[in-house]
Amino acid sequence: MVQVLIKEYCRLYGAENIQRNLPRFSPMTKYKHAEFADDDTSVGSVQFGEGITSNATHIRYYTTTSMWKKRSMLEKSLMILVITLIFVIMVLAFLLAAADTRIRKGTVLNVEEDLAHKPCLTKSCIEIASTILQAMDTSIDPCDDFYSYACKGWIKSNPIPEGKSNWGTFMKLEQENQLVVKHVLEKQIDNPKSKAEQKAKWYYESCLDINETIEELGAKPMLNLINKIGGWNVSNSNFSIKSWTLQNVLQIIQNKYNIGALFSYIVGEDDRNSSRHIIQIDQSGLTLPTRDNYLNATEHAKILKAYLDYMTKVGLLLNGNPNDTQTQMKAVIEFETKLANITTPSELRRDEEALYHLMSISELQERAGFIDWKLFFENALKIVGKRKISSKENVVVYAPKYLERLSTLIEEYQRTDEGKIALNNYLMWQTIKTFTNFLSKAFRDAYKGLRKVLLGTTEGGEEPQWRYCIADTNNVLGFAIGAIFVREVFQGDSKTQAEAMVNNVRIAFKNNFKNLNWMDVETRVAAEKKADAISDMIGYPEFILNPNLLDERYSLLDIRNDEYFENNIKVSLYALRKNLEKINEPVNKTTWSMSPSTVNAYYTPTKNQMVFPAGILQKPFYDPQYPASLNYGGMGVVLGHELTHGFDDQGREYDKDGNLHQWWNNKTIEKFKERTKCVVHQYGRCRTVFGLNLTLRFLDKFKINNKNINGNQTLGENIADNGGLKAAYHAYLSVTKGEPEPAPLPGLNLNHRQLFFIAFAQVWCSSATNESSSLQIEKDAHSPARVRVLGSLSNLKEFSDEFKCKAGSKMNPRNKCEVW
Repeated sequence: MVQVLIKEYCRLYGAENIQRNLPRFSPMTKYKHAEFADDDTSVGSVQFGEGITSNATHIRYYTTTSMWKKRSMLEKSLMILVITLIFVIMVLAFLLAAADTRIRKGTVLNVEEDLAHKPCLTKSCIEIASTILQAMDTSIDPCDDFYSYACKGWIKSNPIPEGKSNWGTFMKLEQENQLVVKHVLEKQIDNPKSKAEQKAKWYYESCLDINETIEELGAKPMLNLINKIGGWNVSNSNFSIKSWTLQNVLQIIQNKYNIGALFSYIVGEDDRNSSRHIIQIDQSGLTLPTRDNYLNATEHAKILKAYLDYMTKVGLLLNGNPNDTQTQMKAVIEFETKLANITTPSELRRDEEALYHLMSISELQERAGFIDWKLFFENALKIVGKRKISSKENVVVYAPKYLERLSTLIEEYQRTDEGKIALNNYLMWQTIKTFTNFLSKAFRDAYKGLRKVLLGTTEGGEEPQWRYCIADTNNVLGFAIGAIFVREVFQGDSKTQAEAMVNNVRIAFKNNFKNLNWMDVETRVAAEKKADAISDMIGYPEFILNPNLLDERYSLLDIRNDEYFENNIKVSLYALRKNLEKINEPVNKTTWSMSPSTVNAYYTPTKNQMVFPAGILQKPFYDPQYPASLNYGGMGVVLGHELTHGFDDQGREYDKDGNLHQWWNNKTIEKFKERTKCVVHQYGRCRTVFGLNLTLRFLDKFKINNKNINGNQTLGENIADNGGLKAAYHAYLSVTKGEPEPAPLPGLNLNHRQLFFIAFAQVWCSSATNESSSLQIEKDAHSPARVRVLGSLSNLKEFSDEFKCKAGSKMNPRNKCEVW
């Protein structure tokens, strides 16, 4: 309508006048300004609005009375209407022009910001973003359930493989590492770099049974071993109750075959003087994963039945009498149940100072006289050439009450021949079940029923034999496998960058000490010194790339490619010898206890040492192509986790030199323990913490299979998860402080601080069978993956701030727990 009237006005009064005086403004002008902010013509068109009033006045100025009178009523009406419209248009133009000036200024700033934050479209960024997006489920509110938000897509597209009880990013990377080693062992090791690597190849081949000797031999290797030890009543093989002694059988199975039955012992660093080695003795001897499997017979009836079936099948394969094999195996379970009853639960064994009991062998003999301890250890040390030991020799006992009760139990069994037979059956069973994996398929199949009940695996499904054999070879000759792995895949600069990350995380961890009002100044200074003293071993020990040193490591281990069972007998003796050798050696605090290809990390309190193998320094934990947010969210949190272990409820009892003693102020210890109670209650899902009600809605996130987490059992790991996340995040903030925000990843509406938390959560993406999850809750010191993510994030204020989670939401509970 406006355009029609304007055209009519132009027709009557001349196009040149009206076109000259109409403002040059159109709906497209603002877009033009945004795209060409420096274009003078655009600026001029906006500025034209300032002259609208004068031009309009000028138009009115020529409207004289004499001319007006000559017009008809129609013309007068049209003129009034058009002039009014022109006035309205010019006023609107003025207002729009003024508004556009403001919009343009704001738009220019936004555009400049957008140009600076255009998504990274390199091949690497696109691949990274794609991987992250595929794992996520963005329909879920991150403030409601961050684990599902970050991982539900991964879980949907990564079902648990056949034969596995759980599946996650750790296991996926472990399998990729296995492929690397398999390729070398099978394709490229015709000319090995060392004798040790040749032994690794032979051991692998013996496991694969390339010469088909395992099936041919059947039960024969185990029957021969039983006869060497002294016979087994179940298989009617060479057992004589008249010549049998507990001392003799224990010395054979413990000091020759390295079987931890009734008790276990090792030579390790003395907790109170970590510069020396000492014999350490502890409780041991249960076959099933937890003591509760025996003691809660109603709940675990299926497990106990499957265990008895497994034992019976093995007994029959070893020539057991069909009529009484099951009866004799039941007696073994009864004995193990009594052992479980005197065994202290793991959650009650977290105070290292309370566990440590230094005593002489003669004192041990008085407390637990069921064997001659002096004779026992003399027998053990003959392996390394030390034939005499004094009764005054000190040992450390971690379970004196258990050993005292064990003496009473064994005394009861030794009163009768029936009891002695049951004891020997138990000891032989502990040996047999250790070595059945190295026998024919019939023995391995016998375990499947129990495994299914314990872990929920399908009975028919199993992983390829080569994978089992790679894992087994890595357990036996881990440093030889490590040499192969490191040469193939480990990037040298990864070690340098990881070292820098360790230092940054350490600094962030220490900087937080000043915020801990529960810690006194003296303890804080000592804690800073301990943090500085923690050594970090990254990638691999240098000796593995030196063929001579690597060969020396395995010089006493003889391996053949057609004797899998015998190889493992030799491996057991080799491991025992290497451990006993340390009794005469000073402590070397740079040694590794984990093979370089392992996807894991650990902290040792007596060495005050963190170790991060090459196996974990890969995607999704770390990659040189990753932005810092992802590297710190993945590997940085792993580094922080291990660092925090030095200050968890157990690690904090050891000083900077790795010695166990009280080096904290008493009041600080009390305040620390109060804070750890919060963590125990939170993860254990108690209703209140210090009298404050926790929302049940939040607590439900800590429930797995409708079962509670054991807050005491998982305390150390939960402290490390929380402290490690916080230290890594602040390290990341410190590293990127003052730097421009990196380009965002394409398709992800997230800044890099948010991506840090996504990276952290996604390394824990995993699935598990119900049985496996239940077993983990009962046995493992770690919380399930879901709980590890939700627990630590919900306690970190910085996470809630970054994702703007409202106070009281599931991921931002009002009552948080903080130790470090």
